[in-house]
Amino acid sequence: MMDDDRLALTRLLELQLHDYWHEVDFNWGRRAHLFYTEDARFEGSSGVVYEGRAKIAEFYAYRQARGARTAVHAVSNFRARRTGPDTAEATWYMQLFADDGPAPHPSAPPIVLAAMTDEHRQVEGEWLCTRRNFNTLFRGGIPVTALPGAPKLEEAT
Repeated sequence: MMDDDRLALTRLLELQLHDYWHEVDFNWGRRAHLFYTEDARFEGSSGVVYEGRAKIAEFYAYRQARGARTAVHAVSNFRARRTGPDTAEATWYMQLFADDGPAPHPSAPPIVLAAMTDEHRQVEGEWLCTRRNFNTLFRGGIPVTALPGAPKLEEAT
C-alpha cells in the first residue's frame, strides 16, 4: 500500500525526470545540468563519471558540439521513496534509442537498456539529483556518447 507522501513524491520526481529527458532529447541538454546539485555525480552508461554540475554541463555541451543526433530516452517502472526528511531515492528503467544525424532513422532495438538508480536532495524547496547511476543490462548497436578523457567509474570511486 502506498501512502499519500510517497505517491506525491513519486509523481513529482517522475515528472521531473520526464522534463529532464525531454530537455536532453529536444534541447540538446542545454539546461540539463540544472536538474543536479552542484556536487552531483553522473555515472553514465558508457562507464564514465561526471563529477559536479559543471562537468555535467560540459558533457552536454560536448554532445551538442558533435552535431546532429537523434535520441529518445524512454522511461518506465518508476518508483520513489524517501530516505530522509530531505532526501529520496528513485529506481526506474531507461531504454535509449539514438543515432547520429537527423531523424528519421531505420527502426532498431534500443542501444541501451539500463536499471537506473537516482539519489535526490531537496535544496531550497527544489528536488535535485545528487547521483544518477546507469546499471546497463543490455547494450548494442550505436555507441553511446561519452566525454573524452572522463574518468571511468572504477577509477573515480
